[in-house]
Amino acid sequence: MTDLVVPTLGESITEAIIGKWLIAVGEHVQQDEPVVDLETDKITIQVTAPCSGALTLQNYAEGDTVNVGDIIGALDETQKGTVPAQAESTAAASAPAAAPAPTPAPQPAKAKTVEAASSAPLPARDSSGNVISPAGRQAIRQGKAKAPVAATGTTLTPAVSGERPAEVIVPMSPLRRRIAERLILAQHSTASLTTFNEVDMSAIIAMRKEYKDDFLETHGIKLGFMSFAVKASVEALKLFPGVNAEIRDTAIVYKNVYDLGIAVGTPKGLVVPVIRDCDKMNFADVEQSIIDIAMEARSNKLVLSDLLGGTFTITNGGIYGSMMSTPLLNFPQTGILGLHNIVKRPIVGEGDKIEVRPMMYLALTYDHRVVDGKEAVQFLVAVKERMENPSRLLFGV
Repeated sequence: MTDLVVPTLGESITEAIIGKWLIAVGEHVQQDEPVVDLETDKITIQVTAPCSGALTLQNYAEGDTVNVGDIIGALDETQKGTVPAQAESTAAASAPAAAPAPTPAPQPAKAKTVEAASSAPLPARDSSGNVISPAGRQAIRQGKAKAPVAATGTTLTPAVSGERPAEVIVPMSPLRRRIAERLILAQHSTASLTTFNEVDMSAIIAMRKEYKDDFLETHGIKLGFMSFAVKASVEALKLFPGVNAEIRDTAIVYKNVYDLGIAVGTPKGLVVPVIRDCDKMNFADVEQSIIDIAMEARSNKLVLSDLLGGTFTITNGGIYGSMMSTPLLNFPQTGILGLHNIVKRPIVGEGDKIEVRPMMYLALTYDHRVVDGKEAVQFLVAVKERMENPSRLLFGV
């Protein structure tokens, strides 16, 4: 018998929630195959089988909280176990058609699976027979929910036929709870202010139009707007190091590295993976790194090291249509740059001539304990100047 143990989850993380058992009791699993998903306050981690064998124990149900080192299950190397239902279905689909057999007597659905794994926990149901989700069961155990939550996410409170329920109660996921905690911490632990400016995107749009085909052919990726923002931010951070710092105890720590966090929206919530050494990257490196971290974030493949150590953050609400916002600091960083939607607006140009230009608002939220208002405004102007004259970025000026 081999124990299935909660592994070390990463820096400062001591507990997780059983998200989903991928193998039922009685089913066979190969060594290093995933057995259970653990949801932490940052990412989801899969615990793999330390050996081949049958899963004989599930000491915790989906939705239960576990700590590092807890024994959550056990594998028996001497038992072959049953083939998981998904693998069995795949094998059946690929097998040649057999001659029709006599119609058997009616059997309960999945009777074979239940018989082979009779000790497996059955899903909890309410009085109407609806399956209650793991999160719902956890909330009920903790007395948080007013009504059980079904697997579909809707409340089970009786409602008049044909009407929508009065309310839907869905317990917060560990990641969402952690996001909430960090946002509150940022608000309560910093003296944050936001300053705004606007940037004329005409030069960047013209440059992208001129070189986009050559860039794609040479590097195999598209030239986006974010790489311009990243490179402009790096040059501005070099001029105003207070925006690339943090407060540690009673000291200000100025960073001589430029590890920029890029906010990425995922189905589970907002995460901020970090691109390291942005000052040493060219445009193609930045674009490829952004693509890589976004794909990993949305496919739930980020590891904890991807989220740690950022010195400054960029968030782009413009991809969702946001015209202006006041981003919250990614604590303990002292600055975050918000990009927004590009909108054509009438602008007074040279000779008081009114022209229609593609404009974008910039927002810098900063920690006033470290960054003075003058420094914040000058930082934002430096970003604006480099985005309006993107050729400067090629020479680092």
